[in-house]
Amino acid sequence: MMKKAVVLYSGGLDSTTCLAIAKEQGFTPYALSFNYGQRHAVELEKAREYAPLIGAANHLVIDIDMRLVGGSALTADIEVPKDAAQDHGIPITYVPARNTIFLSFALGWAEVLGAGNIFIGVNALDYSGYPDCRPEFIRAFQTLANLATKAGVEGQDYRIQAPLIDLTKGEIIRRGLDLGVDYRLTHSCYDPTPAGLSCGHCDSCRLRLKGFAEINQEDPLTYAA
Repeated sequence: MMKKAVVLYSGGLDSTTCLAIAKEQGFTPYALSFNYGQRHAVELEKAREYAPLIGAANHLVIDIDMRLVGGSALTADIEVPKDAAQDHGIPITYVPARNTIFLSFALGWAEVLGAGNIFIGVNALDYSGYPDCRPEFIRAFQTLANLATKAGVEGQDYRIQAPLIDLTKGEIIRRGLDLGVDYRLTHSCYDPTPAGLSCGHCDSCRLRLKGFAEINQEDPLTYAA
């Protein structure tokens, strides 16, 4: 019998690769997405389309209106930076406490499912500097998971798996291609056009394009400019 794992799955490049890795490792993946008021909600369309194709046993989409909190260019009326120089600070596209919130929901679902593993596609090399994408955050949440749940205190050993955390974007893409991931069915852009085309100039688009260039591959997506 295959083990169950909850996979945080946005429909983006990293989380899609992460779901494929979970499946390769012998887990039955249960995909968890969030409609949190993000301006790039087109990613959810990709998630709904691709989750069953890549082998998710179930795909749950949870509604949370993080626009009520604001504080991010992804959830508030703040312009998404384009072609910005990397200053190694935390950019305005950081969504306050997003991964903490997402992992908390994933932990609750994992406890109900009897799943001891939660996969998250965070990355600490080619990323935008978000504090909730760092190894120390993942370790801290794993400790919390084992202290804050009935299953944890009764002997369930929860593991928060972040298999992409030490990879470059190019290495992530290569890993996904080796697993047969079709990146045409993913979305990365923070500020897509009304037709859903990627802008090519936000941090997320630039990191994605950099990754494909790193391994001498062409991104299969069509960009607006």
